[in-house]
Amino acid sequence: MESLSLGAKALTLEDIFRVATERQQVHLSPEAILKVQASHEFLLSRVKTGETYYGVNTGFGLLSNVRISNQDLETLQYNLLRSHACGLGNPLSDSAVRAMLLLRAANLALGHSGVSLQLVEQILLLLNRGVTPVVPDQGSVGASGDLAPLSHLALPLIGEGRARFKGQEMSGAQALKLAGIKPIRLGPKEGLALINGTQFMSAVGTLNLLEAEHLCNLADLAGAMSLEAMRGTDTAFDAAIHRVRPHPGQIQVAENLRRWLVPGGLKSEISLSHQSCQRVQDPYSLRCMPQVHGATRDVLAFARQVLEREVNSVTDNPLVFAEEEKILSGGNFHGQILAIAMDMLAIGVAELANISEQRLEKLINPVMSGLPAFLTVHGGLNSGFMILQVTAASLVSENKTLCHPASVDSIPTSADKEDHVSMGAWAARKASQVLLNSKRVLSLEFLAAAQGIDLLRPLRSSEALEQVHQIIRRRVKRLDEDRAYYEDFAAMLEIMDSAEIRQALQRAV
Repeated sequence: MESLSLGAKALTLEDIFRVATERQQVHLSPEAILKVQASHEFLLSRVKTGETYYGVNTGFGLLSNVRISNQDLETLQYNLLRSHACGLGNPLSDSAVRAMLLLRAANLALGHSGVSLQLVEQILLLLNRGVTPVVPDQGSVGASGDLAPLSHLALPLIGEGRARFKGQEMSGAQALKLAGIKPIRLGPKEGLALINGTQFMSAVGTLNLLEAEHLCNLADLAGAMSLEAMRGTDTAFDAAIHRVRPHPGQIQVAENLRRWLVPGGLKSEISLSHQSCQRVQDPYSLRCMPQVHGATRDVLAFARQVLEREVNSVTDNPLVFAEEEKILSGGNFHGQILAIAMDMLAIGVAELANISEQRLEKLINPVMSGLPAFLTVHGGLNSGFMILQVTAASLVSENKTLCHPASVDSIPTSADKEDHVSMGAWAARKASQVLLNSKRVLSLEFLAAAQGIDLLRPLRSSEALEQVHQIIRRRVKRLDEDRAYYEDFAAMLEIMDSAEIRQALQRAV
């Protein structure tokens, strides 16, 4: 895989994913090197004049009126990292931390932070040699940047804190030694530049967004299988209906459903078998999939725009504008736009689970599905899929609590100097849990829909859906008698992320 060149072009969310999960190597472009050097030289020239600059030769927050002597400037930056490493909770995943490292380097590489080239290269050394700082997931209010998590991220750069290397957790000093990296010395503003920013929110948010987009495609597929199992109609997905209410997501979902259900315009044996049935309209959970799934897609489109701008933005403070000979203090570290985007993402994804649970309920309900109760032919002795819907209901209920917006909360911090905060870190974290819950609900729907199609044999579904059904059945057997389902659940979640399913989605969507 070719190395990613920072600064040569705008960073994409897919770039971040490759570095975070596939361990793509990263280097600085010549353009970025020149920008970083020019910014650093200008900052040093200003420090020599004796002028006062926030965070460079002053304290922080309410202590910004305290002037720091030149001989203490280095100690100031070290004290900042150590004192702000106040995170608690569970460690972030390696992929999320690697995304944070990349975004921190990308932010500094834009050349408005005044840091040395060696500092940016030190971050890339950690990335490229597999040193992953241990970053607790709690402690950020998302206002003056993600201060606590970014401090934990930064400590291993100077040989402190904790890190993982080759799967083992150890001290930051030991991890650097094993990776052949020397700790770096911090210069003026460099500690502050490492922790002022939105890289926790942006990193977790990016991984959330990419997972949510995958879930949207899975939801369309699961819904199509459920509709076939319940012998629903594809009439509600006719392009003419959606042309007169042209929300982009709605149009896309209707098209996706047509591709799954009537690929090439060919109706399946299941569909042809009930053309003369008495049912006039399907339940909303089937008929309104374009309107519900589509709304989620439109929300994710907004979140993608926010993240694409954010990961290519400068979010620390103060900012250095070497060409204009200015050093300016502002508030680009405030995470409000990300907090709102993550709250919206959580709400949108939760709706995929809400409607999925209702399709699952219809599948196991013989009055609605026309299939054997709880999808078992030996009901009474066997409970079949009865409790799968109970499990789904519990997850959907949990999502409803998690979807309370974090972005409308604010608790003043830092002696009221930071009197409005975004809570964007919590918005991103709880969105991750909503994603996981929703994915699990969809996995239960897949299992039930595959069983429903089995119960309609010898009739076959569309060729596209039959291929997916076969992928599922290679790992999860049809349910003829009750068994413990937890192994089926785990297998289905793996199937949903498998290369086979992703290829099937690519072909159909």
